[in-house]
Amino acid sequence: MQRITIAKGDGIGPEIMDATLKIIKAAGAQLEFDEIEVGEKVYLKGNTSGIEKSSWETIINNKVFLKAPITTPQGGGYKSLNVTTRKFLGLYSNVRPCMSLHPFVETKHPKMDIVIIRENEEDLYAGIEHQQTDEVVQCLKIISRPGCEKIVRYAFEYAKQYGRKKVTCFTKDNIMKQTDGLFHEVFDELAKEYPEIENEHWIIDIGAAKMSDTPEDFDVIVTLNLYGDVISDIAAQIAGSVGLAGSANIGEECAMFEAIHGSAPRRAGQNVANPSGLLQGAVLMLNHIGQNEVASTVQNAWLKTLEDGIHTYDIYKEGVSSAKVGTAEFADAVILNLGQKPKQLLAVDYKNGQPLHLPKYKKRPAAKKDLVGHDVFVHWNGTEPDVLAEMLKNIGTVNLKLNMITNRGIKVWPEGFKQTFCTDHWRCRFKAEDGKIVSKNEIIELLQQFIDADIDSIKTENLYKFDGKIAYSLGQGQ
Repeated sequence: MQRITIAKGDGIGPEIMDATLKIIKAAGAQLEFDEIEVGEKVYLKGNTSGIEKSSWETIINNKVFLKAPITTPQGGGYKSLNVTTRKFLGLYSNVRPCMSLHPFVETKHPKMDIVIIRENEEDLYAGIEHQQTDEVVQCLKIISRPGCEKIVRYAFEYAKQYGRKKVTCFTKDNIMKQTDGLFHEVFDELAKEYPEIENEHWIIDIGAAKMSDTPEDFDVIVTLNLYGDVISDIAAQIAGSVGLAGSANIGEECAMFEAIHGSAPRRAGQNVANPSGLLQGAVLMLNHIGQNEVASTVQNAWLKTLEDGIHTYDIYKEGVSSAKVGTAEFADAVILNLGQKPKQLLAVDYKNGQPLHLPKYKKRPAAKKDLVGHDVFVHWNGTEPDVLAEMLKNIGTVNLKLNMITNRGIKVWPEGFKQTFCTDHWRCRFKAEDGKIVSKNEIIELLQQFIDADIDSIKTENLYKFDGKIAYSLGQGQ
């Protein structure tokens, strides 16, 4: 018997949770439940995270969390409970299967069967943002080698365990050569450990376009946090409906399972909501805890119900559907089909479904790290780069000399283009001559000179080489 934590959430959440639990209990799931309250009511009590401390303890003790959608109030500094949960519990892997249910659910892609595995903790979702000048704000994109290795290895292990043939990596490393470049580099490294699984890489924009056009060409897709967030919703929608998709968030110790749609407060209490998304999350949960036979039974009964044309309002279509039913009635129909299999849709057998036990991340030996320069970001309201360069001509140290000025990443001095639009946010790069190493004391000396010259330095970055390899971006146009 497995003890899990459940939260019925807000809006349609209680209805679809009741329907989901009724189905999996009827299928023989060996579960005990601890219910917690999260979401709008907790937020409105003044808790900006939407969850009480005691609820965290329940989730951590049980390690498995089935969560219905919640409502996050607008404004007031309220934090996303989903993002908070993923980060606090180390739920680094988001798994979203997106399969078409043609011809019973309308789609232009009848052969679609994709699993999107999204890194869940890093990237722009680190949430590190600053306003630096009157005109410019920044968001830091954080990518780590451990984060890359964990999610890429998870994707290959998932493919191996579930008999998938190919893993595709999506990045934008033609532009973000350091961050996305690291993700692609790790993908290529780990792919060599799985020679039996085909691997490929696509630039995210053309890859997303290709996925939207011919999703049958993809099998497992692994990508960074923001890209994965976007393409998983696209994939779910083109498969038939976002309302039919479930999601797993997997960590080394804990896991959370949910529907990918929102709480739909306008539909609350009307017995019309489709419980399929949360039910799909529950199927992923059952596989995760090793109750694979029950997961197969539930999934096949659900497929049979859709095949029978028993549909809620969101997917009901004249000529295809046989009956429009409410939330509770849909659950009852699935229960009646327990033990049966679909005839046209592909029946499932999750006999191989188990938690993926990945090796612990092993740190590499530290690289030789050399400080070779320094970027000083300046808030200056002028518009002529040559004027700023003249202001900086007497600033520097024995090793650090002004090398370049950029504006929004584009080189504007020396030899900039007068047509380049400039904001009030300037990067002034000081570098040592090739082969020379800069001391930290020189950085302090440099910044003191900015203070003495009354030039507003708002941010600084050290420029390093790791094992002799440049580890910073060059200015566009350089």
